Amino acid sequence: MMNRKVRSRIMGVMVGVVAVLAFSPLPAFAQTTTFSGHAVALRASAAGIALALSDTGPLPSTGGNLKTSLASVDVAGLVTVDALGAATSGSGSSSQSQAAVLNVNVLGGLVAADVVKANSSATCSGGQATPSGSSEIVGLVVAGLPVLNLAPNVAISVPGGLSLIVNEQISSSGGNTGSMTVNALHITGPTIDIVVSSAQSGITCS
Repeated sequence: MMNRKVRSRIMGVMVGVVAVLAFSPLPAFAQTTTFSGHAVALRASAAGIALALSDTGPLPSTGGNLKTSLASVDVAGLVTVDALGAATSGSGSSSQSQAAVLNVNVLGGLVAADVVKANSSATCSGGQATPSGSSEIVGLVVAGLPVLNLAPNVAISVPGGLSLIVNEQISSSGGNTGSMTVNALHITGPTIDIVVSSAQSGITCS
């Protein structure tokens, strides 16, 4: 039979352990930063044609790197492009996406440019998310006239009942979550929707 003094000592230790567990804070489950991203060099829908070229697809919520490129594209009567590239990535405290094309010609020269690039990013700082974006457009010509105003969300009327938005930026942010989509050139009309260089980045901070 267990000695009464030994039993008392064991019971005292057990009570102490229970007390520590009862009043110690429970371990918190570790939170992790999650990412989103998507880059497409050329997306078009017109006259029964729907395509997305040099499309990275969506970035996994765990982050990583996605890249894609094409040498050239010729969609007869709609768009010609000499080179297309897109990339998206997420790691650490930021996500970023970029899409770019060279020598784009839309609708037989109605809209043309030498370089069209979209950039977006979303970063965490102090648990707060900050999205940002920009476009780089060189040699933009619309209906034969040069366009120099590349400020965000500039709308231009295009012959044929079309509309062009230059450096289109769509952002959302609130607390620890933020997202930015940049469409460098976005052409729309009754039966047409063309985006040249689109980059989306998003983040949810831990």
